[in-house]
Amino acid sequence: MEIKKKLKDARANAGLTQEQVAEKIMVSRQTISNWENGKSLPDIISIINLSDLYQISLDELLKGDTRLKKNSRDNPFP
Repeated sequence: MEIKKKLKDARANAGLTQEQVAEKIMVSRQTISNWENGKSLPDIISIINLSDLYQISLDELLKGDTRLKKNSRDNPFP
């Protein structure tokens, strides 16, 4: 499953709106939308904050996303 779907599902399971998540992790609602629609990826600090907010492990959020795996193989040390 791609991270965009995991983020959207986790937010829905937490019963939060994009606006609420944005306020809690101090980003814009548009940023949350972009992550959930696959237009961009969250930075590591945001991933950690989302993991804490949604009370799910980093592994649950990140593992299995082929896009992330491809990006890390192409440029392991950005």
